[in-house]
Amino acid sequence: MQPLISVIVPVYNGERYLEKCIESLEEQTYKNLEIILINDGSTDGTGAVCVRLKKRFENIHVITTEDAGVSAARNAGLRAAKGTFVTFVDADDRLRPKAIEILLDCMMETGSDVAGCRFYSWESASQWEGFLNKRYRVEKPVKYEPAQYLQEQILKGNTRCWSKLYRRSAIGGLRFEEGLSIGEDMLFLVRLLPYIRSVCEVSYPGYGYFQNPGGAMRRKFSERYMDQITCWELAREEIMRMDPKLCDRITTILIMAILLTVGKLAALPGSERRKYRELVEICHEKLKRESQSAGAVAGLSKGYQAKRQFFLDSPGLYLFLYHFRDK
Repeated sequence: MQPLISVIVPVYNGERYLEKCIESLEEQTYKNLEIILINDGSTDGTGAVCVRLKKRFENIHVITTEDAGVSAARNAGLRAAKGTFVTFVDADDRLRPKAIEILLDCMMETGSDVAGCRFYSWESASQWEGFLNKRYRVEKPVKYEPAQYLQEQILKGNTRCWSKLYRRSAIGGLRFEEGLSIGEDMLFLVRLLPYIRSVCEVSYPGYGYFQNPGGAMRRKFSERYMDQITCWELAREEIMRMDPKLCDRITTILIMAILLTVGKLAALPGSERRKYRELVEICHEKLKRESQSAGAVAGLSKGYQAKRQFFLDSPGLYLFLYHFRDK
């Protein structure tokens, strides 16, 4: 018999997208799925959509939480999951019909505890339909030992928890860090590495990532953008225990995260930016501290090195000029 796979779908105010997402899951060629919807305190019509979907599809379970954030929502899904394997899908995204089947096949072929695929970014229904009509070959998966996966995938930008299938026994009691909503998936992957034998990646683009104009990375600055700094600080602690030689490399990424956060702050109008003066000071102090690592600074591109020095020397002027450059 096919093993059960739990698909965990956190949703917050996703009434416009959720139904199409679930339809893409129900249309999977792999059929033994339980779909766990976590309605995380939505204030729109998401609750009614969840009720309708539960009536329409017998493999759907609905959990309601009180706007506790995406990490808490995923954790609620993990606690409820009964599958041998689990995967995460965001409510505004979709899967190609063979995505889960291909991920499971790759996992079985390589004996891995995690299998990942590539993703396709789309913005309109016509783009999605065009993508579905394209044919892609399923290449042989690449297998990574955990340390190799850290260096060749996670530290090179493959930090997403979605577009992956996990052996639930490997996750065990590990959970997402609650209260964090940007970078939390990277931290989850880093913390998972000591518990897995290997990870495989296949080039097949099975996951459709919707470029949601209201998505977290496209919204204007809020305090939660500081989460990406916190997540890399926490990840560095974990990685240092695995391989202390990677300290400079992680610190380089942390410096970039600080400057990206500052860039989001700079995009705000001056009146709003002044409300976050304390956060600017925190970013400035963190950058000053991390810049004490000469090896980390040397790992920055010339552009980032120039930004780093400018912000250290004159944070107010940096924010002012950066704001108008983006305009």
